[in-house]
Amino acid sequence: MTIKLHNSMTRAKEDFTPIDPDHVRMYVCGPTVYDFAHIGNARPVVVFDVLYRLLRLEYPKVTYVRNITDIEDKIMDAAKANGESIEALTQRTADQFHEDVEALGTMIPDQEPRATAFVGEMLALIDRLVADGHAYEADGHVLFNVPSMPNYGRLSKLDRDAQIAGARVEVAPYKRDPADFVLWKPSRDDQPGWDSNYGRGRPGWHIECSAMSEAILGLPFDIHGGGQDLIFPHHENEIAQSCCAHKVETMANYWLHNGYLMVDGEKMSKSLGNFYTVRELLDDFRGEEIRFTLLSTHYRSPLDFTKDGLKQSRSALDRLYGALRSTQDLSIDRIPEPPADLVAALRDDLNTPLAISKLHGLAAIINKSDDPAERAKAKGELLAAGDLLGLLQQDAEAWYKWQPSARASLDEQVINDLIEERQSAKQDRDFARADEIRDQLKDHGVLLEDGPTGTTWRRTG
Repeated sequence: MTIKLHNSMTRAKEDFTPIDPDHVRMYVCGPTVYDFAHIGNARPVVVFDVLYRLLRLEYPKVTYVRNITDIEDKIMDAAKANGESIEALTQRTADQFHEDVEALGTMIPDQEPRATAFVGEMLALIDRLVADGHAYEADGHVLFNVPSMPNYGRLSKLDRDAQIAGARVEVAPYKRDPADFVLWKPSRDDQPGWDSNYGRGRPGWHIECSAMSEAILGLPFDIHGGGQDLIFPHHENEIAQSCCAHKVETMANYWLHNGYLMVDGEKMSKSLGNFYTVRELLDDFRGEEIRFTLLSTHYRSPLDFTKDGLKQSRSALDRLYGALRSTQDLSIDRIPEPPADLVAALRDDLNTPLAISKLHGLAAIINKSDDPAERAKAKGELLAAGDLLGLLQQDAEAWYKWQPSARASLDEQVINDLIEERQSAKQDRDFARADEIRDQLKDHGVLLEDGPTGTTWRRTG
């Protein structure tokens, strides 16, 4: 069955046909490493991780590239404010980013280029643009000549006035046209810089992704992804640079963008107190709960991210892991292929909400069936389905015994000792003490579950 993807260039859902059916190539814009990743940064990471998993299932080879922007004015400002070197800041925040997205259950991209390693490629690209009249030098800057590209704006579909407004265009006397954007800018002695034909300087933001994607994937490649906020000006400018420099009609055949993320119904803002970094959320919630929440809404739709939503995801995952926990005595020879109906949901433009509903259907089979063979089959399919979504890969017992780092609770040995004491009290018919222990554990966020094989426990978060 063919994968269908919504192409932002055409505004339509299209059959995905790779340039080379033996090798799919995908580029996704990655982080600018100057601070902790926030939940808005996490959404495209998780969305394109699912797409990567689906493509790997369907095609023999996939190259997934996600860059790191490690030279940018925000980085310079943050390093100065922190009193640390740019190198120290970018390495520290890149490491933090990797830790955070690993907690969200994401796979490692095949390549993760850093902008500073591709400055030579950026300058070569700029030289070609200047030579062909698509860029010009002015007052130490090199700028892209927007009017030189007749179909500039075809991705965003914005008219000229909207382009200028949307780009928050810097008014500068050296610009030939208000829409022209910077490819190269001069650097002071106290700023990072590289020698070039245009003097010592540093790249503009947009040229970085054009150079890195071309160097690793060639032109054109199959899929270019990112958040909706990148459509204009970033992706529009990437297209302009790459197509004009190489005289090609397209940079990538499919452009995919995830929708905006709101927090508690409003735009995320530190001043509103609804600004969440992934790091701080991980103090109170599992990474899998965050991932589940991000996948519970279709990737192209706006997502209202709330802590209540995270708690709902916790409850949903509790039910799914509960089904797996009940099958611990059932062995499976091997993990089967993911169920066809779940794969079909993902093939239809990554319909993750529908795919998640299939997980609950498999859990229902496990919970309702008395047939060990049927339950074992559903268990295998649930694990395979979860793997395709990046979910349900933890040990079920470990899932229930997790506790938030921000909250002190009883350690496992104390819990197990109290359970043993409660069992002895029940044997001695001291039910008052047994109930007292149950209530004591409940007050500490530990729920006991008595069953035919004994007492198990889980933390309630």
